[in-house]
Amino acid sequence: MEYSFKLPDLGEGIVESELVEWHVAVGDEVAEDDLIADVQTDKAVVEVTAPVSGRVIALGCAAGEVLNVGAELLRFELPADAQPPSGAVAPPPAPAVAASTATAPEPAAESAPAAEPKPRQAAVQGLPTDPEPVAAVSTPVARSSRVLASPSLRRKAREAGIDLADVPAARADGRVTLADFERFQAAGGVLAALPAASARASGTVEAIKLAGARRVIARRMQATKRDIPHYSYVDEVDVTELEALRVELNARAEPGAPKLTLLPFLIRALVRALPEFPHCNAQFDEATETLHQFVDVHAGIATMTPQGLMVPVVRSCASKGVWQLAAEIAAAAERARGGKAKAAELRGSTITVTSLGALGGIASTPVLNAPETAIIGVNKMQQRPVVVDGQVVVRTMMNLSASFDHRIVDGYDGASLVQAVRRLLQRPAAMFVF
Repeated sequence: MEYSFKLPDLGEGIVESELVEWHVAVGDEVAEDDLIADVQTDKAVVEVTAPVSGRVIALGCAAGEVLNVGAELLRFELPADAQPPSGAVAPPPAPAVAASTATAPEPAAESAPAAEPKPRQAAVQGLPTDPEPVAAVSTPVARSSRVLASPSLRRKAREAGIDLADVPAARADGRVTLADFERFQAAGGVLAALPAASARASGTVEAIKLAGARRVIARRMQATKRDIPHYSYVDEVDVTELEALRVELNARAEPGAPKLTLLPFLIRALVRALPEFPHCNAQFDEATETLHQFVDVHAGIATMTPQGLMVPVVRSCASKGVWQLAAEIAAAAERARGGKAKAAELRGSTITVTSLGALGGIASTPVLNAPETAIIGVNKMQQRPVVVDGQVVVRTMMNLSASFDHRIVDGYDGASLVQAVRRLLQRPAAMFVF
């Protein structure tokens, strides 16, 4: 008896996902809830688990290809005594990938019977309206031909040129952990796995096909710039008082306290300013032409990661002080950089803040994090000569760079919001007076 498992609906209107990596191969015996594949949505890498126990007899596509939701992900041969699940099918005339096939498999969506009843899905299905599409994974059955490791560790290994099969695992189930990987690197294992320098001919062009998170980022950025009429506004801010306050608070902080950067103060200023500009703390639904304005501020934190730009969310900022904001910003950014951020942590922001830190230059033109209507960023601080009361003095200055959706936010309103934030940052005590 055969069972066709379809790519699950991963929520948030996702219609397709890229198959990042297979954790099984044709011929593998798989237990129910074993990890079978990593798929990339527009937010995060999601682990998909097996809905049944059986032997894998076909894969729906090769790693790096894109499947539509509902297309066949893989096909199982079930044990003879297994209870026939919904979705069990007769053997197709041409399976997507036969055990003897050595070439890349073809998608098998067209071979699936029409109007087939939905099979019982893996742990990523049956989700509520606001899902957290990460499957709970039971301890997989050890398979000598497959290396058990997290998706983030597999990415680290690929970037370092290391075959995880060469890394000794300390755990009894054979799963390779980050500690195992780092011990192997420290012992010099990376040297044996790096490609030879002679493998690349001098002067040749290296063609790199976009895949995974980078392909998702590219598509989203292209769609955002194509479909949303951006405009940007830049204003300079005298942050002399704010920087003195930040330095003093960090110096007096308790041991183990998070380091205060400018971002917690920027978010605090936005919390105070946005009630006058509710259409800037909002999401615009193009399909229904509906603007959803929010009372609380859920701040997206633009974060550079090894996989590209990600935006984890710090929620309910209105009820949090700068120390709590600093701790949550740091924790969210660390999870994103380590590949540990769940999909639920990467959605639901109402306005995004971004900072290039010391690399921030004089000004920038941030791209909106659709469907939000505003994004605001800080550029680097530097001391400049400024005229104050007719005298040239040295002040610590910084530019705020903001972009807006011109369909929703008029130029006057965008400039007014930035100037309101500017006034609060220049007189930081005003942020804390209610």
